[in-house]
Amino acid sequence: MVVNLSTSVLLTLAGIYGLLVISTAIIYTLGFYNPQKDYSELKDRIKSWWVMVTIFSLALFLNRTVSIIFFGFLSFLALKEYLSLIPTRLADRQVLLWAYFAILLQYFWIYIGWYGMFLIFIPIYMFLFLPMQMVLIGENQGFLNAISTLQWGLMLTVYTISHLSYLLMLPPEGNPIARGAGLLVYLVVLTEINDIAQYVTGKILGDRKILPKVSPGKTVEGLLGGILVTTGLAIALAPWLTPFHTMHALYVGLILSLTGFIGDVNISALKRDLNIKDSGTIIPGHGGILDRIDSLIYTAPLFFHFTVYFYYRGQFL
Repeated sequence: MVVNLSTSVLLTLAGIYGLLVISTAIIYTLGFYNPQKDYSELKDRIKSWWVMVTIFSLALFLNRTVSIIFFGFLSFLALKEYLSLIPTRLADRQVLLWAYFAILLQYFWIYIGWYGMFLIFIPIYMFLFLPMQMVLIGENQGFLNAISTLQWGLMLTVYTISHLSYLLMLPPEGNPIARGAGLLVYLVVLTEINDIAQYVTGKILGDRKILPKVSPGKTVEGLLGGILVTTGLAIALAPWLTPFHTMHALYVGLILSLTGFIGDVNISALKRDLNIKDSGTIIPGHGGILDRIDSLIYTAPLFFHFTVYFYYRGQFL
């Protein structure tokens, strides 16, 4: 069954594809007129964006079950990538299987709409369950490092990202304009535009490093550029995709731009600690899954709970 998406969501997706067409034309035109310069990385980035936007669009168009499976698979890939980067103990193989099983349960709670269990399952039940499993194994050496990295990874790749999926489960009455799909598109578009705006303005105007030891490419100018672009777009898109009034849209723009930056530099700090440039190679031109969802790790739960508090509070609290 195909989901009946609102006109505003369809127009927003059409606008994204339009931007991709323009970007593709610009890159290939530059390559034609300036063949000496290597544009291969930019071409790879654009091609990957085509694939990612198409997969995301299909997940929205198809039924809600497919959408939940899509985000569950995204969490699986992210957790798998994370565990491939950090050192793990051989004795903990069974515990790691429980961590993967937690993905199925977390998204099952979303599928059946069990809001309370969705909120507490990983931060409480898995928080209590996984250490006990490690204790039963009986390996004391490296216990603290093993359990803390696993717990943080589960929060990072599963719990936070699952908030994207639950946006689709929110009752349509809270957002009659575009329903849950509108909220999801609004969040993802703003988060990704923020990344792009910070990168572009940082490259063009950037001079003052903001966190040189963590992410040398990040600048004060880039951060401010991202805040201005994201906040302006948040206000402009709010009447199309959300129930937000202007002040709430302004707050959301500020929250997403600032926390998107924080999510980005957190993953940068992780990569610097591990002495790697990218978290993986699965997405040509972008790196790994964590490289692409780093900002959403922070923006997704904060946006979700902001929205629920102001527009769905009577239904959940």
